[in-house]
Amino acid sequence: MQSVVLITGISGSGKTVALRQLEDLAYNCVDNLPVSLLHEYIAEALNNDLSLIAVAIDARSHGDITNLPEIIAGLRARNIPIKVIFLEAATEELLHRYSESRRAHPLTQKLKQLTQSTPSLEECIEYEKELLAPLRQTEHVIDTSNLVPSQLRAWVREISEVPPGEILLTFESFAFKKGLPSSADLVFDVRCLPNPYYDPQLRPLTGRDKPVADWLSEYDSVQELINDIASYIKKWLPLYMQDTRSYLTVAIGCTGGKHRSVYVAEQLAKYFSYHQPLRVRHRAQAQFYSDLV
Repeated sequence: MQSVVLITGISGSGKTVALRQLEDLAYNCVDNLPVSLLHEYIAEALNNDLSLIAVAIDARSHGDITNLPEIIAGLRARNIPIKVIFLEAATEELLHRYSESRRAHPLTQKLKQLTQSTPSLEECIEYEKELLAPLRQTEHVIDTSNLVPSQLRAWVREISEVPPGEILLTFESFAFKKGLPSSADLVFDVRCLPNPYYDPQLRPLTGRDKPVADWLSEYDSVQELINDIASYIKKWLPLYMQDTRSYLTVAIGCTGGKHRSVYVAEQLAKYFSYHQPLRVRHRAQAQFYSDLV
């Protein structure tokens, strides 16, 4: 089976981690490929019987990156099964990462030429987000804010394994106190439900642990809300599938992302277990991914 994965997105959002994961999965990887060579390179690689191909393109790449959506459309028109993973992170998180690495933003010189003044790091980040906005709106987005590398590697592996033409349904729990994941297509707030956090014996556990699950299942309101969310998704999922998209991410949020949202996401995954491919992610619980990395 042929599989072509393009890693792109905002500088500093984790493209190196993603590309190395694909390399570990036996993909033939090329980093920082010039935009103008993407079509030619993939076509040549496939002609040489390379079935697993991964390419990383970002603001460092030579050429006008605004041409990337058109090039991707051209590849798909030729029935080349290309998956595009767009990585991004909150501006505050990107500022922190650049501060730690002490590296200059790759668009610094370009923006300096355009504005005739030295831009700040934040200005470079916002300029890049604006530049790549058209591509972000059409592809699979992963918000790497607050993610540990093991989580990102696991998510990239999941996406790379999805057969072409299939829609990946993902239920993702998160903590409202850390902000909404920008990659979510649908967001449901379950903070109105009873909170196991206030039980000292349940506080150290998560929504995947039986004592927490049993505690939450005793409340009719919990099952009613799960049923309502499930009914909504079941009604509208067929239309999302007709929208030629390759993924649908349903985010479930509570205050800390540890108990209620995790339990609801797990229950919804069981309800929709008939749909494949299906994934469950817990954004605030990095330890859940120890069996995936």
